[in-house]
Amino acid sequence: MRFASSPHPTVVALLVACQFAFAIPAHAGEPLQLTARGTAQVAFTPGDEAATLVVEALRKAKRQVLVQAYSFTHKDIGQALVDAKHRGLDVQVIADPLQDERGATSLVAWLAEQGVPVWLDGEHAAAHNKVMVIDNGTADAAVITGSFNFTHAAQYRNAENLLLLRGHPALAEAYAANWRRHRIHSLPYRAGR
Repeated sequence: MRFASSPHPTVVALLVACQFAFAIPAHAGEPLQLTARGTAQVAFTPGDEAATLVVEALRKAKRQVLVQAYSFTHKDIGQALVDAKHRGLDVQVIADPLQDERGATSLVAWLAEQGVPVWLDGEHAAAHNKVMVIDNGTADAAVITGSFNFTHAAQYRNAENLLLLRGHPALAEAYAANWRRHRIHSLPYRAGR
């Protein structure tokens, strides 16, 4: 596995444990258990360039980017999504409606104005996922997840973590399936709601 910076001993222990099994919830019921494979890049903020990892992954995307965002204010990440859309990729975003309403610097409306399809997931107390699934269904599929909100505060002020996982198509499909489950009950973004 490759690291964005020197690994913390706790992270090394966690990743070694993940060599044997990697469990993620599939949906209500039993969790899905997958054998770990592929590569992982880890970033911790403040300090590591988590946003740069996200932007670079978006620039390498070839087909599709599915996003679940709790809070979205990071301009470089937003621009990378718009650029991917302009390159002809299928880019879709599910966002938390309360964070969009309350966040004066939220980029959700701007993303919609740029032609990125945006839905608001008001089904839950908080649509708290911070996930990107890139090129699901391909050998190059990637999953970005962790506590890292796609915000400037997450990069520069908060203590956050980000994982960029590549080379695990079953994991990417699990996250994409979860994205689709949330998309079903989400409402299309409307300007001036």
